[in-house]
Amino acid sequence: MTSLDRLQLTAAILPEDIPQGLQVCVWQIVTAMVNEKQAGSKMTLGSRGHERPLVIRVSFTACALGVVCLPLLALVSCVLISSFFHFEDSTSTHCQVPNYLPSISASISLSPECHIWRFCVGLHSAPRLLVAFTYFKFYKLRFAARPPESSLAYLSLAFSILENLGLLLLTYVSSSETNCVHKKGFILFIVSSFVYMLVTCHLWKAITKFSLNPEDAKSHRWKVRLLILNLCFCAFAGFFYIKHNLYCESGSYTLFALFEYMIVFSNMAFHLTAAWDFKRREVMVISCSEEKDFWTETPHLLRTQ
Repeated sequence: MTSLDRLQLTAAILPEDIPQGLQVCVWQIVTAMVNEKQAGSKMTLGSRGHERPLVIRVSFTACALGVVCLPLLALVSCVLISSFFHFEDSTSTHCQVPNYLPSISASISLSPECHIWRFCVGLHSAPRLLVAFTYFKFYKLRFAARPPESSLAYLSLAFSILENLGLLLLTYVSSSETNCVHKKGFILFIVSSFVYMLVTCHLWKAITKFSLNPEDAKSHRWKVRLLILNLCFCAFAGFFYIKHNLYCESGSYTLFALFEYMIVFSNMAFHLTAAWDFKRREVMVISCSEEKDFWTETPHLLRTQ
């Protein structure tokens, strides 16, 4: 039964003793509802009129910049606050030797630094997952006819999610609370980020073989450079961390903290290349109003007059 048939049936079952003026009003309402339904318009109770969905457009470049800048600003703020206001607490270690820079773990475990860091990292984690799934969809479409690279898309997505989880773990479990869990979160973040960058570089190497776009080659070159830099920074940080724990030399922990900053900065720069990869794309947020079925409620309302 169509909407028009249902409305006609509704009018037919009206009591005969209803005044003629009221019947005319009812038929005018019925006619207006039928006309708007046939025109494809959305009708609401009251006088709200036609509704259009709310559409918010943000360029993918702006989204990528926001995802990277949130933890970047948080890290810089935490290190500066720790250096100026909590210098002794953030640079002291079990060796009791002079140090001049706070490590990331020390700077984000104090207050209010930990609140700034947790707020910014938590805020950027959801858009970061959006970027990860965007890359996954891009790889699946690009390598639809190439199973080896297509399977690596799943590996890239998995390690991107693990990297994000490791970052959240080391963020919300500070070294001053549960040091063992914090270390595991840090190791998960470092290992996952390295594997993710390695897989990403391999995929973009395959892309540049069949692409004539110079932006793709530029993105691949910078990804490789940042991967090498990240690996070197990890090696230097590990070297000075072991040296500090074995010999307790003055300044070793400071160099460890410095290369720890470089690890994070190179990681952020690697993720920032998404602004090149998807610079012609947009992130759209669409809010659709719920369409209510007034046709099923109209007969009941008319019978109660």
